[in-house]
Amino acid sequence: MSTATLSPAAAKADTPIPLRAHLRHTGALIRRNLLWIRQDPESMFDAILFPVVFTLLFVYVFGGSIGKSLGGGQEQYVQYVVPGLLAMMGMNMAQGVGTGFNQDFNSGVMDRFRSLPIGRGSVLFAKIAVELMRMLFATAVLLVVALLVGYEVGMLERLLGSVALSALFGSALMWVFLTLGVVMKNAQSVQAMGFLVLMPLQFGSSIFAPTQSMPGWLQAFTDYNPLSALADCARGLMEGGPVAHALWVTVIWSVGLTVVMAPVAIHKFRTKS
Repeated sequence: MSTATLSPAAAKADTPIPLRAHLRHTGALIRRNLLWIRQDPESMFDAILFPVVFTLLFVYVFGGSIGKSLGGGQEQYVQYVVPGLLAMMGMNMAQGVGTGFNQDFNSGVMDRFRSLPIGRGSVLFAKIAVELMRMLFATAVLLVVALLVGYEVGMLERLLGSVALSALFGSALMWVFLTLGVVMKNAQSVQAMGFLVLMPLQFGSSIFAPTQSMPGWLQAFTDYNPLSALADCARGLMEGGPVAHALWVTVIWSVGLTVVMAPVAIHKFRTKS
């Protein structure tokens, strides 16, 4: 859309907007997105089914064999895998924000937003805020299922710290997928790209199994995989163990992704034709 065809209201959209107005716009858009979920409850199916399916699948299919390698059985594996699944929650919710953002573009909703005198960042911040709410809901479902299959919760504050760390990393990944949602042509392309990125990160990490038995080249990959650091940190917090190194690695990855990708996502959103 060229600036020559913009309405007077749209022409004001690129003028500096006070922080208070940004917050008001973001709040209004959060409310709009929540109302949309209320009208379309099927959009919450992934937040409900994903933690249920993954927890039951890995506990009952792989729990016995991997649990033995951990020196126990299925009960031992439950304690190992639940923190890993918690770490993975934000990443899987991040993919959904990219496909939803792309669908909004193709339906014309974003063209309407960009014609209004609102902060461009407000649209993206609102998307991330609502997706974080969905992630917290999915995390609650995961913990309920984990308790049902025998997970023993330790200190509550450590559990909350793990959830907060997962939300931090998930929000950083959301900026990556928001960028993909803008630049890719359709939602299927966003999903395909997300699959190519997320699958190696998920299974080339310590989320589902210890990395000691992996080939040397794969262990080298897991050492630099931020999901391994996040899973190890969540495991250390929830089960007891060293967390300092994994915590710093996760925070550095999260801050780095946000600092780099947030301006890119906002710029691509502003300039998309």
